[in-house]
Amino acid sequence: MSKLFLIPTPIGNLEDITARAVRILGEVDLILAEDTRKTAFLLKHLQVTKALRSHHKFNEHHSLSAIIEELKGGKSMALVTDAGTPGISDPGFLLVRECLANDIEVECLPGPTAFVPALVNSGLPSERFVFEGFLPPKKGRQKRLQALLEESRTMVFYESPYRLLKTLEEFGNHFGQDRNASVSRELSKMHEENVRGTIAEIIAHFKEKSIKGEIVIVVEGRR
Repeated sequence: MSKLFLIPTPIGNLEDITARAVRILGEVDLILAEDTRKTAFLLKHLQVTKALRSHHKFNEHHSLSAIIEELKGGKSMALVTDAGTPGISDPGFLLVRECLANDIEVECLPGPTAFVPALVNSGLPSERFVFEGFLPPKKGRQKRLQALLEESRTMVFYESPYRLLKTLEEFGNHFGQDRNASVSRELSKMHEENVRGTIAEIIAHFKEKSIKGEIVIVVEGRR
């Protein structure tokens, strides 16, 4: 049956994939992968043998029409990214939108995504929050930060280890050094780390160490 499945994959610990996700990966005709090498490693661990095709931010516009035609022809496909849920700061939105425009059924399975455990274990209010993903690296960055000055909900950001200190310093300048925050690193992996405190305290912590891994920053809203 013509259908696109969005399959969340583990953000670290491979045991976090669901039994349903494993079953569907084994049943679809084709798996669209952000990085076929990383997905091949995961499939080998799961003992799933399936055809793979690259689908990432650099080729998704070009390959979109061909994928839609194959789905219309009756193929079933699964979309996976390197880690987490497709469409959350990863490829997925364009393909989903095009599938829906062509009456192709889309189903997203529940599963791993980095910002949920980071938010919940931050100790900051989680009943209402805003997910900002990655801030613009250059153009529009200051405008985005300025727009968040009055935000009263807890704010969640993704960041690379190379820009973490710069981003925390910008947060301190915009929101105040005494604003409470939390930084989660390497979630679900062996060296998982969650650092909580004021922005100033967190900056001091990370200035003293080498920073590696995927990072989620959770910042308290305006009091």
